[in-house]
Amino acid sequence: MTNAQDQANRRLGMKLLGVTVLMFGFGYALIPLYDVFCDITGLNGKTGRVSAEAANESTIDESRLITVEFITSTGGALPWDFRAKVARVEVHPGAVTEVMFEAVNHAQFPVVGHAVPSLAPGSAARYFNKTECFCFTEQVLAPGETKDMPVRFIVDPKIPKHVHVVTLAYTFFEAAETAAVNAAAPAPRS
Repeated sequence: MTNAQDQANRRLGMKLLGVTVLMFGFGYALIPLYDVFCDITGLNGKTGRVSAEAANESTIDESRLITVEFITSTGGALPWDFRAKVARVEVHPGAVTEVMFEAVNHAQFPVVGHAVPSLAPGSAARYFNKTECFCFTEQVLAPGETKDMPVRFIVDPKIPKHVHVVTLAYTFFEAAETAAVNAAAPAPRS
């Protein structure tokens, strides 16, 4: 009976080892899978990025108008006001469009922020391409500074016909680099 039990224990051990290896493999593959998922659905602001030259060569579909709405917010304790200078624009697919956003730092020290974009509906994400965006890099605002930041984009003329409104949302968060920027700043004179 001990021989049969030893074989059963070995089989169970091998099965558990196999499950462990599969779980590790799945965990390892999760980040690339998530990136693919975000690219497809537009989750986490995963939109296309094209060069300005490629965008300018696009054919404009003047028979359609797409409304692009802008939503802004700040996360955590970020001491900024952040807003789009316009709430919405109507664009012809294929036309390069620029919209300005404004951020104001109300802190008494420099603050580094990074913007996290999001796009809805997700089905439009692969047709929404940015050529320039403040979300590509972190933004540093000095105490009391107001900064205008452009977003230049193009809606691909191949966007599905049922999509009439696209919502582009940005949330600014304070970056961990704020402490480093403030540490490197010269001390105020008295």
